[in-house]
Amino acid sequence: MGGYPWGTISRTYADSVMIACMASVGRVERLWIDAQEWGLGRIDRLATRRRRAPAMAPHLATGLRGERAALFELRRRGHVVVARRWTSTKLRGDLDLISWHGDRLCFIEVKTRTARDLAPAESAVDEDKREMLRRLARVYLNTFPEAERRTILVRFDVVSVYFIGAATEFEIFEGAFGLR
Repeated sequence: MGGYPWGTISRTYADSVMIACMASVGRVERLWIDAQEWGLGRIDRLATRRRRAPAMAPHLATGLRGERAALFELRRRGHVVVARRWTSTKLRGDLDLISWHGDRLCFIEVKTRTARDLAPAESAVDEDKREMLRRLARVYLNTFPEAERRTILVRFDVVSVYFIGAATEFEIFEGAFGLR
């Protein structure tokens, strides 16, 4: 898999380490993002406890939990998320997250695991999956006016989320593959 890891962060690290790793977002904004994440998690736990959450296969629930965790982690790192689980009526599949990071439009694939196996989570993004993501990205880019579309810098990132015990770890691969 191409690209380089942006870093591995565990939510159990001391706050000072998190500040150093995520300097692109201010302390107040980071606290606000943390509060939003905590609130949504609390609502999910209450809905599950009261059996008001829709029935879902455990692996799908884990995937959605990982996408949400990645969304908040990317926001802490300065991404402006503009779409989540974006789909096209013309093609199969979805784009997990779409965000602006500086002047780049990022199409982000999230892979979630509850254990670290021999094969890392990001290895699940094979050539077929990359091609599907490229096609979806082209359809998304076609929603912009043509003159603007030509100036947009595009990047494909892969985020591996690991739920290990009470800790959540992230491995972010910026520019994992290109648009071609």
